[in-house]
Amino acid sequence: MTDLATDTGTSPSGVRGEVPRPKRLAGALVRSIRTSAPVAPFALYVLLGLGIPTLVIIIFAFRSNAGHFTTDNMKTILSGGQYLTGFETSLKLAFVTSVASGVVGTFVAYAIATSKHDLFKRLIAATSGVLANFGGVNLAFMFIASFGPAGIATKWLASAGINPWNHGFNLYRFWGVAFVYMYFQLPLMVLIITPAFHGLRESWREAAENLGASSWRYWRHVGLPVLMPSVLGSMLLLFGSGFAAYATAEALTTGTIALTPIQIGAILQGNVLAGQANIAYALGFMMIVILLITVLAYSLLRRRSSKWLR
Repeated sequence: MTDLATDTGTSPSGVRGEVPRPKRLAGALVRSIRTSAPVAPFALYVLLGLGIPTLVIIIFAFRSNAGHFTTDNMKTILSGGQYLTGFETSLKLAFVTSVASGVVGTFVAYAIATSKHDLFKRLIAATSGVLANFGGVNLAFMFIASFGPAGIATKWLASAGINPWNHGFNLYRFWGVAFVYMYFQLPLMVLIITPAFHGLRESWREAAENLGASSWRYWRHVGLPVLMPSVLGSMLLLFGSGFAAYATAEALTTGTIALTPIQIGAILQGNVLAGQANIAYALGFMMIVILLITVLAYSLLRRRSSKWLR
């Protein structure tokens, strides 16, 4: 008796004309390579610039000077003292600047989105793009020259009888640093929240007005609920930016304020106690954890807002 598969001309798998499994796997592999090839340079950059350094930080955060696994580094930074104070101050600074800049930036973005002047929109957008990336030593020097004890703006205010330094203001303390941070946090908020206002559909407002809703009721029941995930997500980005900022605070205060990024910089410069060489890695690991939580929360809020703002 002849074999049925041979008589019918079907493949050994029993299906006429079916491509053999090895060829299907090879075809799928080729398609996968073609699809991922354009993002390969970016993936390599992420691996070299973020992946490997992050792995090194995690390894050394739990390593003693003798090369053994230990949790003493984590206990040192979380058991109190200057390192825990640095985390508390950094979190407070990031929270204050993100909320203040987020609220003010939202109103500025609303004014831009509702403006009828295209030149005004382009000017604010271009200015925000420049100021959001302005920081470091240049920014610190600008504020010292303007709002320092002998700064130009301070003298102008003093001539009007409202010298801020006589009322508790100090550019080199916490609230002074927060004031400087808002210089780049506010434009950043304007940049990232303005597209959300453009996502609000005019038909929603028209429908609300046709149903007799006032402008306040429209924003209370439609506009704000739709925008709130985007606003909170943008504030989370500002929080991460303020928490990780280093150069501006270091140049402005020269380390007089306990901030985690400044403490890491001091350790890397050799200002470290004997037996605590890996403390900087532990501090960096905790910053990665905090920023990772921030990014995950932002992703959840972004997913929620994208459902409406398409």
